Amino acid sequence: MADRPLIGISTYLEAGARWGVWELEAALLPAGYPRLVQRAGGLAAMLPPDAPEHAAATVARLDGLVIAGGPDVEPVRYGAETDPRTGPPARARDAWELALVDAALTAGVPLLGVCRGMQLLNVALGGTLTQHIEGHAEVPGVFGRHLVKPVPGTSYADVVPEETSVPTFHHQAVDRLGTGLVPSAYAADGTVEAVELPGPRWVVGVQWHPEMGEDLRVMRALVEAAMRAAS
Repeated sequence: MADRPLIGISTYLEAGARWGVWELEAALLPAGYPRLVQRAGGLAAMLPPDAPEHAAATVARLDGLVIAGGPDVEPVRYGAETDPRTGPPARARDAWELALVDAALTAGVPLLGVCRGMQLLNVALGGTLTQHIEGHAEVPGVFGRHLVKPVPGTSYADVVPEETSVPTFHHQAVDRLGTGLVPSAYAADGTVEAVELPGPRWVVGVQWHPEMGEDLRVMRALVEAAMRAAS
């Protein structure tokens, strides 16, 4: 591919990451994310948390954006009290990634939200989350699998038209959809597993973790949308 689009991926900021002889604060990202971007034809750039006012300038240099999975979104962001089963807040990351989502939507930069990233997209557009569901994160630290069924006529269904087994690990889910979002895939129990914004912009969120599987189609669709937007 002559001109590989630049895809930014949001990252964790961890206080005590360990490698070799070191234990230091680190901006980190599971390797599956950049590998998936690269296999799908893009160039991967890690985006560590930064001041929200820098989000627009950051997004302006990108051809596409991935909001990665991670900790629970702080419930105050969608006007809810914290459930005891909700994890500790990651306030700096919430603020940075919400600013990235807003900047991408404003600029028309293609956007893919993964797990937390899908939930954050929903919150950014005024939606809410269910703070705990059963059956989608069976063993701590181990990805499970379940089937998701596309909604005919959606952008997601255009890319993945059949029911598919996907890698999954989450205990929260979309409740009230954000403004303009439509569901584009469901699990067998009725959980919304993908959302998107209809229209010319490519904006999709998936509740599962494509970086933990072999199916390139969703990421390839983002990369192709990024190429079109950049041309």
